Amino acid sequence: MTAAPLRIGNASGFYGDRFDAVREMLTDGPLDILTGDYLAELTMLILGRSRLKDPARGYATTFLQQLEEGLGLAHERGVKIVANAGGLNPAALAGAVAELARKVGVPVRVAHVEGDSLPVPDGFLTANAYLGGHGIAACLRAGADVVITGRVTDAALVTGPAAAHFGWGPDDHDALAGAVVAGHVLECGTQATGGNYSFFRGHDIRRPGFPLAEIHADGSSVITKHDGTGGFVDVGTVTAQLLYETGGARYAGPDVTARLDTVSLTQDGPDRVRISGVRGEAPPPTLKAGLTRLGGWRNEVVFVLTGLDIEAKAQLVQDQFAQALTRSRTGPPDEVRWELARTDRADADTEETAGALLRLVVRDQDPEAVGRSVSGAAIELALGSYPGFHVTAPPGKGAPYGVFEARYVPAEDVAHVAVGPDGRRERVATPVRTKALEEVDEPALPEPLAAGLTQHAPLGRIAGARSGDKGGDANIGIWVSTDDAWRWLAHELTVERLQELLPETAELTVVRHVLPNLRALNFVVHGLLGEGVAAQARFDPQAKAVGEWLRSRHLPIPVTLLETTDAPEAHA
Repeated sequence: MTAAPLRIGNASGFYGDRFDAVREMLTDGPLDILTGDYLAELTMLILGRSRLKDPARGYATTFLQQLEEGLGLAHERGVKIVANAGGLNPAALAGAVAELARKVGVPVRVAHVEGDSLPVPDGFLTANAYLGGHGIAACLRAGADVVITGRVTDAALVTGPAAAHFGWGPDDHDALAGAVVAGHVLECGTQATGGNYSFFRGHDIRRPGFPLAEIHADGSSVITKHDGTGGFVDVGTVTAQLLYETGGARYAGPDVTARLDTVSLTQDGPDRVRISGVRGEAPPPTLKAGLTRLGGWRNEVVFVLTGLDIEAKAQLVQDQFAQALTRSRTGPPDEVRWELARTDRADADTEETAGALLRLVVRDQDPEAVGRSVSGAAIELALGSYPGFHVTAPPGKGAPYGVFEARYVPAEDVAHVAVGPDGRRERVATPVRTKALEEVDEPALPEPLAAGLTQHAPLGRIAGARSGDKGGDANIGIWVSTDDAWRWLAHELTVERLQELLPETAELTVVRHVLPNLRALNFVVHGLLGEGVAAQARFDPQAKAVGEWLRSRHLPIPVTLLETTDAPEAHA
């Protein structure tokens, strides 16, 4: 008899996501497991600073607030909850959940996973290894109704429940890899149901429902959502999320290395996409560890330049600021960056559309060098600078910024522990079989599309994109929906072509990965984000819109593709 699929839903893609999602996912349709992803690189820094103020904290407090209603709803419906909201203090959050359960009179058994916390090197705020899903599985096998974790991989929230339900062992690599892929699709919530999607036009995504996966015993799955909820699920939305924040064909994790070049996606009905064919390999012998520290202090001032002589006005304020900072007690900050965004239009019919934005960002180890020295200089220019002088917000005193660093530690050096509902501690064994991570051989490219007439048009007319951050690097995944478009894209969008289209990447190392099954290319741009999102070194610090910038760039596209593209609602 074939085991019924396990229905795993997601109710959070980040700390601060839609508060009502827990209630909605529990009441809008059937589920077996409800997960929540609350952690990101920036979140660990935020929680680290929270823990400095109160050692009893360091976890996502909104999750506890969501459970004031969610615990009872989950208990009534027989849904188990698994979330990484424990952050830096999973034991404290587990205790708070148990206390909440007693307070509201809901008989739930709470377990947690620990061991991700590593010794914090001097100068750092947090240090945590990315654990896999087997600790979660052990908690569920011990009878837990709620499992709280700290830093686990996002996909572990799915692999753990699936392994517990289907009895997968550490060597069931293909099944685990299939669950990893499903988990990666679910982890960012509504990004799988039309949110942040290139081809959003023609769809109602004003309030997209959160996604769920129907996991099967062999690791295959169907990505869908509750009936009647907003948004949509199709091969494109799933492809976009698969490419998000990934690199090459080997997607490594602590449980398994999933081969993204083996993923097959098929439309399985309205709002249903089947994921099959995923192959897995033994995981690497090391675990990724994320470290955060305070990198220094930063400040920002945005000047509004209106009407005529925009370039001259920008030069004037830069010259004045340089003189003021030189005269200040601390001298100029270590880093001074100016960026002029020409948002102005000629002969504009509103004042706002006549304006350009000149952005000043300063960074230094000394808070005074970016604080009073900078804000005072900006204020003092108010009556003696360019005509129409004003700024978007009053200058502040500066704020600390963070830095994220990734390191790798031997898996056997990390004590992965499942703490059951009764307090019993179970040490989770590290995988016996491991395999060092290597790049796959470059796959053969399809035959080039026959030469023909071309038209200068935006790449987004035929291609979708999704981009994101991994530390200081950015990834740009781009895909097309037809074989002919793939024959063109695979040969046209080389690293050199990408660097021509995106000049900010021209001096950086860019690596291209080819994923023929998805008709997709994934570019990793090393160093685009400096020291990472917490450092806010760039206008778009998480590279969220780099893919849309690429789609907006014009290049010669075969007319046959522009005439026949079936990219949904693709517009110039």
